[in-house]
Amino acid sequence: MGGFITFEGIEGSGKSTHMGLLALHLKDAKIPAVITQEPSGTAIGRKIGDILFNRSHQGMFAETELLLFCAARAQHVREIILPALEADKYVVCDRFSDATFAYQACGRGLDAAFIKTMNDYCAPGLKPDLTLLFDLQVETGLQRAAGRDAKLADPAAADRFEREKIDFHHRVRDGYERLRQAEPERFRVIDASRTVELVAADVRRLVMDFIKNGKRSGR
Repeated sequence: MGGFITFEGIEGSGKSTHMGLLALHLKDAKIPAVITQEPSGTAIGRKIGDILFNRSHQGMFAETELLLFCAARAQHVREIILPALEADKYVVCDRFSDATFAYQACGRGLDAAFIKTMNDYCAPGLKPDLTLLFDLQVETGLQRAAGRDAKLADPAAADRFEREKIDFHHRVRDGYERLRQAEPERFRVIDASRTVELVAADVRRLVMDFIKNGKRSGR
């Protein structure tokens, strides 16, 4: 039957860590799944991501940023996501169109209606069935991200978005909350301030319940 599951959240919320843990669990359970991410889920998307996240590109305009993310999404949807769903696989994606609303509409202040039009064009008729929103305080997330970046061999490889002012990150978090309030049946909020073990258990429970029942889990 398959289904489309997305992971969303602010910087340092642990999405990528839990994507990896869930991928191992789905493999052990022999559940056909494609684990992917935006914007770097395709070869073309990885090249776009190199432009988007490079810290030397601080002069990038918000409109340029939006169009690059949407270009990567258009390729990703057609090359990876739709073929997997048509093959009755589960697709688990690190960020999707909700991130564009949270970051570019709320964070950057771009027109939300135009962003919806762009998303609809890039991913016609495609919307996540279940979205796990990893939520925690902005300050905590940025501290985690800074600790992660300190371990990088090349500091220039750190995410450009982490250098934004703290108000930007608060607007992004607020944007995610607005999305959750608008579609509570799709979103499940995960308290990402807890230990990796507790968060991973929640992720497994919610995803496996969705797969087993073909419906979103209650909370």
